[in-house]
Amino acid sequence: MKVYIVRHGEVSHNVLKMYGSRDEDLTELGVQQAEELRDKIKHLSFDKVISSPLLRATHTEYILTNYDDSIITDERLRERGCGTLSGIPLEATNREEYWNYYSKAQYGIYENIQDFFSRVFSFLDDLKKENYQRVLIVAHSGVSKAFSAYFEGIQDGKFLNRGLKNCEIKEYEM
Repeated sequence: MKVYIVRHGEVSHNVLKMYGSRDEDLTELGVQQAEELRDKIKHLSFDKVISSPLLRATHTEYILTNYDDSIITDERLRERGCGTLSGIPLEATNREEYWNYYSKAQYGIYENIQDFFSRVFSFLDDLKKENYQRVLIVAHSGVSKAFSAYFEGIQDGKFLNRGLKNCEIKEYEM
């Protein structure tokens, strides 16, 4: 099975370089990014398309699937919960530590990276049991980091630079 993961289009907290937990919609650029990706992948067909339930991901999926309104979501594809960091500039924390699988650093209250990865791994373990040829997943940068850990290994535990950019797509073989 080929699994394609896409990060949603741009949202305002991406522009402001802040942690964001609000369920926000795409910016104008985010919509444009999704439309450009739709045109880039129009030659691909998918047996199943699954999205994070957050608006930025479902809106991106809606565009990518040519406005198919039968969106399937899975709670396990939500972005890593940033808790009390929501609305705080990214530079207020050590991002290397925040995205280090082995780090013990704690900035406020947020979802532990090991718990977050386990949540995404559970989704992928269940997906393995299905008999699909091609699956499109629309989610978040953090979820793409967890995909990287699942398919490529945890290695040194550093995930800051292992996530996708807005409307970037990556293919994995399951």
